Amino acid sequence: MSANSFDARSTLQVGDESYEIFRLDKVEGAARLPYSLKVLLENLLRTEDGANITADHIRALGGWDSQAQPSQEIQFTPARVIMQDFTGVPCVVDLATMREAVKELGGDPAKINPLAPAELVIDHSVIADKFGTKDAFGQNVELEYGRNKERYQFLRWGQTAFDEFKVVPPGTGIVHQVNIEHLARTVMVRNGQAYPDTLVGTDSHTTMVNGLGVLGWGVGGIEAEAAMLGQPVSMLIPRVVGFKLTGELKPGTTATDLVLTITEMLRKHGVVGKFVEFYGEGVAATSLANRATIGNMSPEFGSTAAIFPIDDETLKYLRLTGRDEQQVALVEAYAKEQGLWLDPAAEPDFSEKLELDLATVVPSIAGPKRPQDRIVLANAATQFERDVLNYVSDADEAGEESFPASDSPAAANGVPTRPTTVTAPDGSTYEIDHGAVTVAAITSCTNTSNPYVMVAAALVAKKAVEKGLTRKPWVKTTLAPGSKVVTDYFDKAGLTPYLDKVGFNLVGYGCTTCIGNSGPLPEEVSKAVNEHDLAVTSVLSGNRNFEGRINPDVKMNYLASPPLVVAYALAGSMKVNITEDALGTDTDGNPVFLKDIWPTEAEVNDVVANAIGEDMFNKSYQDVFAGDAQWQALSIPTGNTFEWDPQSTYVRKPPYFEGMTMETTPVSDISGARVLAKLGDSVTTDHISPAGAIKADTPAGQYLTEHGVERRDFNSYGSRRGNHEVMIRGTFANIRLRNQIAPGTEGGYTRDFTQDGGPVSFIYDASQNYQAAGTPLVILAGKEYGSGSSRDWAAKGTALLGVKAVVAESYERIHRSNLIGMGVLPLQFPEGQSAESLGLTGEETFSVTGVTELNDGTTPRTVKVATDSGVEFDAVVRIDTPGEADYYRNGGIMQYVLRSLIRK
Repeated sequence: MSANSFDARSTLQVGDESYEIFRLDKVEGAARLPYSLKVLLENLLRTEDGANITADHIRALGGWDSQAQPSQEIQFTPARVIMQDFTGVPCVVDLATMREAVKELGGDPAKINPLAPAELVIDHSVIADKFGTKDAFGQNVELEYGRNKERYQFLRWGQTAFDEFKVVPPGTGIVHQVNIEHLARTVMVRNGQAYPDTLVGTDSHTTMVNGLGVLGWGVGGIEAEAAMLGQPVSMLIPRVVGFKLTGELKPGTTATDLVLTITEMLRKHGVVGKFVEFYGEGVAATSLANRATIGNMSPEFGSTAAIFPIDDETLKYLRLTGRDEQQVALVEAYAKEQGLWLDPAAEPDFSEKLELDLATVVPSIAGPKRPQDRIVLANAATQFERDVLNYVSDADEAGEESFPASDSPAAANGVPTRPTTVTAPDGSTYEIDHGAVTVAAITSCTNTSNPYVMVAAALVAKKAVEKGLTRKPWVKTTLAPGSKVVTDYFDKAGLTPYLDKVGFNLVGYGCTTCIGNSGPLPEEVSKAVNEHDLAVTSVLSGNRNFEGRINPDVKMNYLASPPLVVAYALAGSMKVNITEDALGTDTDGNPVFLKDIWPTEAEVNDVVANAIGEDMFNKSYQDVFAGDAQWQALSIPTGNTFEWDPQSTYVRKPPYFEGMTMETTPVSDISGARVLAKLGDSVTTDHISPAGAIKADTPAGQYLTEHGVERRDFNSYGSRRGNHEVMIRGTFANIRLRNQIAPGTEGGYTRDFTQDGGPVSFIYDASQNYQAAGTPLVILAGKEYGSGSSRDWAAKGTALLGVKAVVAESYERIHRSNLIGMGVLPLQFPEGQSAESLGLTGEETFSVTGVTELNDGTTPRTVKVATDSGVEFDAVVRIDTPGEADYYRNGGIMQYVLRSLIRK
């Protein structure tokens, strides 16, 4: 029960139903707050307990100074938690392990139960092994179940063992699309109360639901577990960036073009750790699907959230997607009563402001390795010619001298070229070169949730087929929608056959290519690429294009709208200027240009209006948690503690609670530490966390081989997230990681100074030697350390490798928080300084003193870092809130929660 210091408890009548609400107008200053902070204010009013959440906290939020730097800590209690299976499996593994730990410490295992609704969608496990055939989907699902049976049995057990935990089975959709289409409430109803739907999710793109007016963001699995167990999320009241939208998009531009433009603007502006909130007349002109596309890419901006207020467009979408009329009426009544309804003319109090006229957006793509690197489509071919120089060997850097026998105009103009003949299985031949598009994937919740861009892609396919065009033979083409509704409206509109004819057959309902599950390239293409070291490309309708993420054979990756993905599959190369050059020839031999097959806005809108209806959503989601016969046939153990299989290579009991006692061990300073890795700027959680395929000659591959797993059954790191032994071995093992201690290497290598001369070694092997010698480890890094997805294993793996501290120039929010959650100390170089400016090589021995001040209940602002080479500096302690300090003192967030629950 709320302490209700502001007498805010009230009643809202909607039709025949009455709901308890907490009125925002009872708090002075509430009316001028941005939408997002009003949602946080209601959260504090409703959860005020006089201890963790006090009247002072509520007054501080009501009196928010938009220009102040964040300093006031509040406790945010999300209404629910959402997970995908890669990040969700470790959460359920940890919950199962906590039940046993509680039992061993004399408590009741049943206390370990989600206290807030938790929903998990299995969407990250399907791999696009098969493509280009009508039975590709069925074959990929069979392979998925074969590879993941142990994990799926474990998740089915969790669905039966834990209260308030539901699982959306495989082959259904992508978590964020399922969230906006079905799971999101917009206004939550629970125990007679109505309040804003809020959430945290174990995937950074949880922010997609911001488009529906739902405040939520991605957290590490560690924080999500705590939220499930009733722990509030400790946070500072953030700065809120107001992003004003005016005008309307011009015909020929898409939501993808818009979001890439916004991503570029906000990255340039700097919004890490801030909320972004959209306002102005242009919001009313922005469809819900487009809002969701923008919200989805909040992590690419770097912001915590990117939210739109509730309005008529919200209600229209809720009705379309099958929400019942009472729920829609409640959303409207609640939003208007609480001042959460969009006023296009209003200008709330914001910390900073940006503005975009939607009419200025032009067709764009982004790449070749970061989502914020937007390229105007008309300039893409010439920009590729510049960028490819970073991906080819010196001997290949074009010019007639390098290729005296070549009369290629490209070579003569200074553009690298290495024409390579490929023989297809049917005996036909074709030629590929640098820039060949080898993967063209309509994938990812970012765009597959948006019917306008999906229909546009299908219409491009239709017009291409009618002109006699098809994909180039070296392009792996895949269609992986975010929900079954997409294929339903393609079927109803008669567009599926055209997608099939250009190679975009359904491969699965899951993330696939966007998360690295693109599957292998055709063998003959892969062989040619690797033997001739070709810088080939992928084009995908996703949100991430980091190095090494999409496919191990592909060096350059580009984000594009679904219709442009189809166009690039037809063109077959990034060297083609698709705005001017022909994509191919028609049946009469005439050139066909993009303008010839690009649909009009009216054509797209006509299909959307006539092919999509509420009945499709009702049909797709009527029994969404039940699963198909294959899911229901999985055998599972019974009981409230899990029966661990000692032979399992997928699900193993982790060591986090071994030796744990009810009393905490005082934190200590660090001495005699060695550097495990010295890294540059923009090292992402993709670089740190195990992801993608497992290679046989790596520590993880060796582990699986030793445990009798055949190479063909290795599966991906993501699918084995429930096995800490595999994951530790894959941490810092990304094929594009460049550890500056071991120059000239790429991948999971370091130098092992437990041995004479510090020979180059696998990071895992060196870590084991250091831990055996009792040597603590540190990581040195540059700017934006840990950007990207909210991968909990980036922090878990770091901790289990024996790393006690990270020293970086700057962090992105989620990873810094996760490091603390695993008992790793995040430190920051003094402003303007770096490992380079201080002359650090990574070969030094480090000590960190002043950490023990935390034992006195305070957090030091800085600690002293010193090396045996004489370098000393005061590192900023990036434990930003008292709550984070409590987690660190307990050795991590899970230990803190466990002790708290047992004491209750």
